Amino acid sequence: MELSIFTGSTNFLAIISISIFMAISPGPDFFMVSRNSILYNKIAGIYSALGISLSIWIHVAYSIAGLAILIAKSIFVFTLIKYIGAAYLIFMGFKTIFSKSNTKRFTNQKTTSTNISKLKAFKIGFITNALNPKATIFFLSIFTQIVTVDTTLTVQIIYGVIISVTHFVWFYGVASFFSHPKILDKFQKFQKRIETVVGIALILFGLKVAFTKSN
Repeated sequence: MELSIFTGSTNFLAIISISIFMAISPGPDFFMVSRNSILYNKIAGIYSALGISLSIWIHVAYSIAGLAILIAKSIFVFTLIKYIGAAYLIFMGFKTIFSKSNTKRFTNQKTTSTNISKLKAFKIGFITNALNPKATIFFLSIFTQIVTVDTTLTVQIIYGVIISVTHFVWFYGVASFFSHPKILDKFQKFQKRIETVVGIALILFGLKVAFTKSN
């Protein structure tokens, strides 16, 4: 009994640690939230963060159902997901590079221009995470190394909550940072250059995703 409790505590600590590492590691999610926060506003960044957080549950659901192994091992399914995801990131990258600069975003520290709806910002975050094949590999590793046949459905759902909340908290912070008026004032001096860098980063991540292997 004591060993079981100790093992459970160890697994929870492992999930928390892995979730934090996964969230803070620079990747498509980070650049997409940063992009929407800089190009639009804090709300856009937060809704993108919410989209990422809820998209986590897609990965949790198919992992619990045992489909993660099928997706990772099926060449066709995995390839289809990664190429759709890569195409989406590359598309968003070019869209960012060639977007029209919005240099007059603030008047008396208030946003004067919003060119994206909350739903669209949410969809961007959701799709970015859902079509990331590395997320599939990540959840496959968790649900094969930490989750066992003895792990209850309740515990697995708690693992999902931990991962989802961790991502939302981190990306909420990212959105708040990149949309802060003082930060934006500095960014606006080099706005087009920053948009170009972010766009190139998304394209590179898209290419990286395209060459991702399932094993």
